[in-house]
Amino acid sequence: MDRLPPNTSPEAFLQDVFKSHLVRDGKVIRRAARDVDRYIGRDAFISEVYRRGFRAIENAGQIIIFCNQDPVRILRPRKSD
Repeated sequence: MDRLPPNTSPEAFLQDVFKSHLVRDGKVIRRAARDVDRYIGRDAFISEVYRRGFRAIENAGQIIIFCNQDPVRILRPRKSD
């Protein structure tokens, strides 16, 4: 994502986030949580993610958006006997 000026509207931020070919192809994108909070607000952003049928998780200051409706699983090592 290009650095957006501080006065960017929430609509412009959303357009920038969701215009990517990765989104169109059902891949995964990420955005800094601080940028989401700054440009649109967490609740509004997550509402838009879910409105599109996507899922999101947060880790280490990053919001990871799964741009598809496939299940998300936390992978763990198998127990060895």
